[in-house]
Amino acid sequence: MIITTKSQLASKDPWLKPYRNALQKRMERAALCELQLTDGKTSLSDIANGHLYYGLHKTTDGWVFREKAPNATALYLYGDFSNWQIQPQFALHPIGNGDWEIELPDFALQNEMLYKLWMVWHGGADERIPAYCQRVVQDDTTKVFCAQVWEPEPYVWKHPTPPKPEHPLIYEAHIGMSSQEAKISSYHEFQKTVLPRIKDLGYNMIQLMAIQEHPYYGSFGYQVSNFFAPSFRFGTPEELMELIDTAHGMGISTILDIIHSHAVKNEKEGIGYFDGSDSLYTHHGEKGHHKVWDSRCFDYGKPETIRFLLSNLKYWLEKFRFDGFRFDGVTSMCYFDHGLGVDFMEYAQYFDGNVDEDALVYLTLANRLVREINADATTIAEDVSGMPGMGFPVEKGGIGFDFRMSMGIADFWVKTLKTRSDDDWSVGEIYFKMTDKRAEEETISYVECHDQALVGDKTLIFRMIDSKMYTAMSVMTPDMVVDRGIALHKMIRLVTLTLCSGGYLNFMGNEFGHPEWIDFPREGNGWSCYHARRQWNLADDNLLKYSGLNRFDHDMIHCVEDYRILESIPEAICQNEGDKVLAFKRGNCLVVFNFHPTNAYSDYAIACPAGEYRIVLNSDDPRYHGFGNIDSEITYRTDIYEGVSRLRLYLPPRTAAVLVPTPA
Repeated sequence: MIITTKSQLASKDPWLKPYRNALQKRMERAALCELQLTDGKTSLSDIANGHLYYGLHKTTDGWVFREKAPNATALYLYGDFSNWQIQPQFALHPIGNGDWEIELPDFALQNEMLYKLWMVWHGGADERIPAYCQRVVQDDTTKVFCAQVWEPEPYVWKHPTPPKPEHPLIYEAHIGMSSQEAKISSYHEFQKTVLPRIKDLGYNMIQLMAIQEHPYYGSFGYQVSNFFAPSFRFGTPEELMELIDTAHGMGISTILDIIHSHAVKNEKEGIGYFDGSDSLYTHHGEKGHHKVWDSRCFDYGKPETIRFLLSNLKYWLEKFRFDGFRFDGVTSMCYFDHGLGVDFMEYAQYFDGNVDEDALVYLTLANRLVREINADATTIAEDVSGMPGMGFPVEKGGIGFDFRMSMGIADFWVKTLKTRSDDDWSVGEIYFKMTDKRAEEETISYVECHDQALVGDKTLIFRMIDSKMYTAMSVMTPDMVVDRGIALHKMIRLVTLTLCSGGYLNFMGNEFGHPEWIDFPREGNGWSCYHARRQWNLADDNLLKYSGLNRFDHDMIHCVEDYRILESIPEAICQNEGDKVLAFKRGNCLVVFNFHPTNAYSDYAIACPAGEYRIVLNSDDPRYHGFGNIDSEITYRTDIYEGVSRLRLYLPPRTAAVLVPTPA
């Protein structure tokens, strides 16, 4: 049970003092909801077992199937075993509390048989896929989705879970588009070909997208129909387990990009109007319809919904051994208007009646449950609103996430590239934007995620190089536009990573400047996978400048890890707007940037502790297709000027370097 003490949020942020009572009520509301769910006698984990009760399960002498459908008047199982006919012997019977059940002999079902529910209610009837179904497949010809009997040999886990990364370095990945070939890739192929790349680059965490089953592949996995079913497109559940297990063996944690913010509106495949009503798990009427996403909105005030979603978390944690979750669409969950078109500029907006307090309670209980099951799990909130307490411990009055996605950073870089000439960049603003966060929370910083790579948008490097991505990326083809893009691609990533407060994220392929947008197979492109793949060959070809970006990302990630750069707080040393030089100290490391597009500086003075320094990362290194104007072999010694210890460095335009004291 949550211990109801005084919320400590206002002590972290003085601007919250007028809202202390509201913050206290939120804390108490979550505690009361947990007490009501558990009756004060059990844990949250004990009431999050819907996946073990509902759906199809093998018993010692047969099968049992259960479903919650309080609005139904009759339910039938039908499928291969009944020649797809509705037959009386496969009718479920009500057992109370809106639940239905049927027991079947062992011979009635066989592994891989297909089945569905026939749901009957007053005034109608239709087919449904069970809400807690753990295996769903689609027919290649008819494109119809069905539940599938799935009772294989249990997967034998081989590796222990790796320690929780204090500073997650996240590689965001989509299994289906991870192949170099124009096809839908698989868990097995990802494990064999992409996982070693992630390990080599130095990332310590993978964030897997589009795992929960979704009827439309092009939704990127964000229109979920079957919350407990790993997508059939990529392989079997056991192959997903093997992928996670292999990652664990490499010391890499794996988190699930989980969708609890909404559900696909499809009725035959999903949970929309599941039992003939629109309010089993979602809000009734217009409130239950997300007008922009065209999907169904969960009613987080219903015990059935909370149990369904908590059970879903427990299922992925225990059965697949995911190491945590990135919760998608948290802003949409937290506000009745879903935060659409809102600039969150005033604290009153967090307490003005537009906040879905039930959603905050659910998110609080979700974090409680995750820690209860795995104390070392990682939870990340995708919240653009800056909701107070999002990344603050539950027991201190927060919602309990470890990190919040720092979504404003990606927007900042896009806006900077679109609206400002290089001469107008502000190094002070860059430093502020990279470090701007609530005092009580840690964040995940990123230059770009999958959002910026989708068709209709542009990746960072495409904004800078555009069509020359296709004509001037050869090492034999000098080009000033490409040189600028490559230099800034490295600098922007380095400044974002080295100034992050908690962790860092990169989307698959963006580390080497993947040249193409993502366009999933659809009618408009002839159902082609050509733009839903990753061209790894570009990163591996030393005659192309993509290879230098890939090497830089590798060395940047390893530099941050090897020298523990993220373990200390950044201290600004130089923010010279005229020279466009930014320098800061982080632990023993000195990080220096010259953002000026044309000016080079000789003997540029940077204040720092006395001693000798050497360069351990230099963006101008020819290995990264820089110009080699910085000599990384030199040992730099501080001198004293007017009582201040300083280094004097040569800073070519559009370059960055990381220095450490010697010996180091």
